Amino acid sequence: MNKSLVQKFCEKNFIEYTFTMDFKNTLKKIFKWIIHQFRKRYKVTVSFNTLYGDSDDKVHITKKLLVQKENHLKLRDENNMEIEYRSSGGLNYIIEEL
Repeated sequence: MNKSLVQKFCEKNFIEYTFTMDFKNTLKKIFKWIIHQFRKRYKVTVSFNTLYGDSDDKVHITKKLLVQKENHLKLRDENNMEIEYRSSGGLNYIIEEL
């Protein structure tokens, strides 16, 4: 059951490589989590009529507002999905910073 020098060397390098990659990936995840904590979030309430608080309102927690115009609202939510609202008569929405 003696292993050759080449086998021992390969096993040692493989273990070091996997440990290094796991460590790097863990550091990347921690760094992304820290950056995520400092990003601004917005609460966007879109109403399809002039009254807020009724059943037709949609509330989204977003991390980025892509387009914010009178007739067009486009945003990216926390799941990286793009949500877009368009209206020819104007949109009724409220944007609050969280």
